[in-house]
Amino acid sequence: MDFKIETLETDILIIGGGAAGCFCALSIVEKSKLKVIIAEKANIKRSGCLSAGVNALNAYIGKGESEESFVDYVKRDSENVIREDLVYSIAKRLNKVTEKIEALGLPILKDEKGNYIQRGKRSIKINGENIKPILADEVNRRDNIKVLNRVNIIDYLIKDGEVNGAIGFSNEESTIYVIHSKFVVCSTGGTSGIYKPNNPGFSKHKMWYSPFNTGAGYAMGIRAGAEMTSFEMRFIALRCKDTIAPTGTIAQGVKVKQVNKYGETYVEKYGKPTTPMRLYATVMENYKGNGPCYLNTKGIPEELSEDLFKAYLNMAPAQTLKWIEKNTSPSQENVEIDGTEPYIVGGHTASGYWVDVDRRTTLRRLYAIGDVAGGSPKKYVTGCFAEGEIAAESIIKNVKGVVIKKSDYKEIGQKIHEMTMFFYNKSTFSIKDIEEAMQNIMDKYAGGISKAYKYNMKGLETALEKIQELNSSVYKLQANNMHELMFIYEIIDRLDVCRVLIEHLKARKETRWRCYTENEDYPVKDDTNWLKYVNSIYKNEKVEIVFRDLIGRYDTYEH
Repeated sequence: MDFKIETLETDILIIGGGAAGCFCALSIVEKSKLKVIIAEKANIKRSGCLSAGVNALNAYIGKGESEESFVDYVKRDSENVIREDLVYSIAKRLNKVTEKIEALGLPILKDEKGNYIQRGKRSIKINGENIKPILADEVNRRDNIKVLNRVNIIDYLIKDGEVNGAIGFSNEESTIYVIHSKFVVCSTGGTSGIYKPNNPGFSKHKMWYSPFNTGAGYAMGIRAGAEMTSFEMRFIALRCKDTIAPTGTIAQGVKVKQVNKYGETYVEKYGKPTTPMRLYATVMENYKGNGPCYLNTKGIPEELSEDLFKAYLNMAPAQTLKWIEKNTSPSQENVEIDGTEPYIVGGHTASGYWVDVDRRTTLRRLYAIGDVAGGSPKKYVTGCFAEGEIAAESIIKNVKGVVIKKSDYKEIGQKIHEMTMFFYNKSTFSIKDIEEAMQNIMDKYAGGISKAYKYNMKGLETALEKIQELNSSVYKLQANNMHELMFIYEIIDRLDVCRVLIEHLKARKETRWRCYTENEDYPVKDDTNWLKYVNSIYKNEKVEIVFRDLIGRYDTYEH
C-alpha cells in the first residue's frame, strides 16, 4: 500500500464530530477567530450517539428544580462517588445550551403557554430525529471550521510533553493525515463491543450504545499516559427486550412501574429505585424465577399508546415496528425489559479522562469532553453540549502565545510503518476471530451478561492474562483495504480499554453500583474505605492504580 501523506495545521483539532465535538467547534468560532478542524470517523451528519435521533433532553433544570438539586440527584443516583465540581459546572449551563440548540432549529415541545413540556423533573420532550443533521448543517456553514469526514484518528502526536496534534488515515483512500495544532479536544465517545452482545450473531449491532464508538479516545489517552478515572463504574442499560429501545420513554413519559410475571412491583424490594437498582432488581427477579419482567403498560389510555408509537419512531423505530408486526400496542400488552451488555461511557456513568473543571486532561494541551470525560455521570446530550462550551471558553482564554510544535519524522514515521505493516501480514485468523475471542473473555471472566454481570478476583486475573495474549495477536492481523485497517485499530483500542477496565474492577474491592460493579468476593458497599475515585495511569506497559479523594461541588481542583 502506497500512502499519500497529507500534513495539516490548525489552531484547534477536535477528534470526534458527535454532539460534544460539534458544539465545541461552534462555541469556539462564535467567540473567536480561531481555526478548527473536526476529524470524524464517519460523517458528522449522522455520527455519534445521536445519529438516529433522540426524543428527549434528559439533563435539564425543570420547574421546581435547581442546579443544586441536580447535583444532589446525580450524587444520590451514583452512590456519592462523583466529581461534584464537574457536575455543578454542567448544571449551571444546561438550560442555556438547550436554548442554543433550539435556536439552531431543534423542535422542542411546548404547552399552550409556551413552556417546555417536561417528561420528568430533569427531562423535556423534543422532536429530535434530526438533531444531528441540525448540528452538522450549522458546522458546515462556518468558514473557520474544516470537517474531515471518514478520517480515523489513531494516536496523539506529542512534542516536549505536550499534545500537539494527532495522526490517522482515511477510511476510503490510501491517505495518512498528520494534523498539528495548538490544542486538541477529544470527543470520540465511549466504548461498546468489548463484551459479548445480548443479541449475538446476525443482530450483534442491536446494542444500546453506538456500535461505532469503540474506545478510540480512551485508548489514545491510555497509551499516551493520561490519568483515567472510574472505568469500574460500567454502564449497563435496562432496555426493551430484543429491540434495545430505551425504557425511560415509557417509565418517565407514561409513569408506569416495573412488574414481574405475577404483576407485582419489585424494585423497592431491593433498595432505593436508582438507575443501577432498577437493573439489579430485574436481574434478581429473573434469577429467582419471577421473570420475565415488564413495564406495566397494559391498560394505559390509547392516546398515550399512540404517543409511544411516535416517540420510538424518533429514536428506536425497531420498537414501533415490533408492535406493528405483532399487531399489538403497549396498551394491549406489557413491554418486556432486560439488561444489555456492559459499556464504558462517561455520559451516563463516571468513566473517562481525569479532568479539571475546564475539562483539561493531565496531558498538557489536551481537553476531553462528552462521553470520554470522566467524573460527571448523567450528562446526556445537553451535558455534552455544556462541556463542549466549557472547553471552548478555556481554550480561547489560554490560546494566546501558544505556538504549534511539530513532531519529528521519527515519531510520525513509526506510526506510518505500523499502519503499513498490516498490509503485509499473512494472518491465520481474522479480525472477527479476535473480536469474538475478546468478547467471550470479557463476558465469561469480567462480569458479562451471561454471568449476570458478576465477577471475582480469580476471574479477573484470568481475563487480564487472556486479553494480554490477544493483544499480542492483534498486531499480526492482515488488512486488505483501508476499511479493514480501521477495524483492526478499533480492536486495538478496545483491547487497551479492556485491560484498564479489568485493573479498575480489581482495584475497587467492594460492590457499590449493583450490576455495574458486582464483585462476588466483595459483595457489600463499603463507605468507610471506598468513598474515593479509582484512577489509573499507564506507564512502562503497566497500569498503575491511583486512589484520589472526593472533590466537592465548591472545591477548586487543579492537576
